[in-house]
Amino acid sequence: MSSAPSAPDDSPVGAERSIGQLFASATTEMSALVHDEIALAKAQLKQDVKRGGIGGGAFVAALVVLTFSLPMLSFALAYGINAWTGGHNGQGGWNLSLCFLASFGASFVLFLLLVGIGVAFFKKAKKGKGPQKVAASVKETAGVLGNAKPHPRQVTPPDHGPEAIEAVARSSS
Repeated sequence: MSSAPSAPDDSPVGAERSIGQLFASATTEMSALVHDEIALAKAQLKQDVKRGGIGGGAFVAALVVLTFSLPMLSFALAYGINAWTGGHNGQGGWNLSLCFLASFGASFVLFLLLVGIGVAFFKKAKKGKGPQKVAASVKETAGVLGNAKPHPRQVTPPDHGPEAIEAVARSSS
């Protein structure tokens, strides 16, 4: 196996290649480029969707916390505040209704924190410009290829001798 570099069509680099081989090579490379650009767009879109999913999950978690844990947290926190302020030993402490309001306030602060996390992730997902970057890159590639000019070829005088006629006859049979 040789270690000499070769083109995608297995012809050695630097060797004289026909127009068909050059076109086939360019087509293969352009196809690979387009496939890579599409894969990049998919990966960036997947990342944006993942961020949106995380934001949605944070909102759901906030609602679950607020809905299901509020009664238990409120009672535990209210009685804890009452005991902390001296109500546990018969010296009064805070009124029990104030203790329940304080426990609700703590739960609401947790709710707001989770909503803030959700909003932050939604903004990141919305700000993600993955597909737009890929589209701009594809347009740039097309613009470069549109402005590309072929290298001038050396014009050889046509040979209409018997060898040329024989070569054409062999290639068409």
